[in-house]
Amino acid sequence: MTLTELKYIVAVAREKHFGKAAEACFVSQPTLSVAVKKLEDELELKLFERSSGEVTVTPLGEEIIRQAQSVLEQAAEIKEIAQRGKDPLGGPLRLGVIYTIGPYLLPDLVRQNIRLTPQMPLMLQENFTVRLLEMLRTGEIDAAVLAEPFPDTGLAMAPLYDEPFMAALPASHPLAQGDGVTSEQLKREHMLLLGTGHCFRDHVLQVCPEFARFSSHTEGIRKSFEGSSLETIKHMVAAGMGVTLVPRLAVPPQALDEHAAARDPHEPGAVRYLPVRDDDGAPPLRRVVLAWRRSFTRYEAIAALRNAIYACELPGVQRLS
Repeated sequence: MTLTELKYIVAVAREKHFGKAAEACFVSQPTLSVAVKKLEDELELKLFERSSGEVTVTPLGEEIIRQAQSVLEQAAEIKEIAQRGKDPLGGPLRLGVIYTIGPYLLPDLVRQNIRLTPQMPLMLQENFTVRLLEMLRTGEIDAAVLAEPFPDTGLAMAPLYDEPFMAALPASHPLAQGDGVTSEQLKREHMLLLGTGHCFRDHVLQVCPEFARFSSHTEGIRKSFEGSSLETIKHMVAAGMGVTLVPRLAVPPQALDEHAAARDPHEPGAVRYLPVRDDDGAPPLRRVVLAWRRSFTRYEAIAALRNAIYACELPGVQRLS
């Protein structure tokens, strides 16, 4: 039994497909299949049930794969301990970021990280919250920038900032002529939502629960926008097809200057971004945190990453210590 074989069975369990697991491990499918079969023969049991186009883990295989993952993490920790003894900031840090944070944080974060810790390059991965939590658990990434709430997985966490939501409206919309909107006003509008899987969709539905019905197939054009990125939905707003909520960092800086506010509301593509207040007058927020495995031993690397994030501009958010 080798660490490589354990890596292969963990990959097959994760991907539920031998071909995709082989791609993830950078080997050919025959190589991976032979190694998995060799391990099954050695253990004298089947780890996977194979059928046309589908691979499932056997009940006993699930227990073995959990132990294999633990062994792989401990083996990786040996290397991390050795590396930390030389230079805890030496070597790459694998960072995951959710889709609705990545485009607005990463460009500045990469610049700050290069300035502050050039010996620790960031290996970046954008994905959904659920997938990033799984990648943290399996050791595919070292840390992740996420928005609460998410399932408690026993991770270590540090709060980064509270970020308010802002309403994005076509400049010609009647509500765009004010200096803010309420969640009650938004409930009467044609709201454009991100697709299922985006945690920001859930945040919007917390502000306006009535829009949960938009997931229905009967909602026509609203349904067609599910699965889009925030940037795509902002273009839909510019085209006059509805309104949406966006996190504060997603607002273009030039959109909030006085010149932008004075633009002709009938100018094609003009979007107004306005503060939102909920029923008690407070702005709806999302809390952004940095999460990592408690077994991750490069504590100095986590601290350096937090420092790089705090060195970013982060306009309009409330930084947390």
